[in-house]
Amino acid sequence: MSRIGKQPIAVPEGVSVVIDGARVEVSGPKGHLTQMLPPQVRVSLEDGCVKVARESDQRRHRAMHGLTRALIANMVTGVKEGFTKTLEVRGTGYRAQLEGKTLVLRVGFSHEVRVDPNPGIDFAVDGPLVRVHGIDKQAVGQQAAEIRRIRPPEPYKGKGIRYAGEWVRRKAGKSAVTAAG
Repeated sequence: MSRIGKQPIAVPEGVSVVIDGARVEVSGPKGHLTQMLPPQVRVSLEDGCVKVARESDQRRHRAMHGLTRALIANMVTGVKEGFTKTLEVRGTGYRAQLEGKTLVLRVGFSHEVRVDPNPGIDFAVDGPLVRVHGIDKQAVGQQAAEIRRIRPPEPYKGKGIRYAGEWVRRKAGKSAVTAAG
């Protein structure tokens, strides 16, 4: 039995879950999310908890069991609390700011880079920190990855855009190599 899949998902106050065949809809104070279910999995709502079961012990069915439970749990958390990814902009002259809902990045190019938020995503800028907010965990992570891809941190000075708390492995420069040789 899947350790993740067999855990029930508690539905908090203010969140409603509607199961309609192969479709799960979750509504809460922050919004509404919908997910289509794989055919190998059955979802039921019992005593204020969502329970996920699978058809058999085949490898694919076991994988879908845990995945489906995790997706529904993320939907419940998203409509109740939301998700946030924080990015750091590091480097001399590197900065981020908001113009309306558009994120404007100055990260060492000859031009500024403008990033429009995907649907359901909001940005917040606090000095060198950029926060990506939303109710869909996958969409928040995707938007954060797209921003980081604009200027990933480089290994010599560590300049670039990185996730908050991300450790970047640093390399020695040319001077260290020539001094040893």
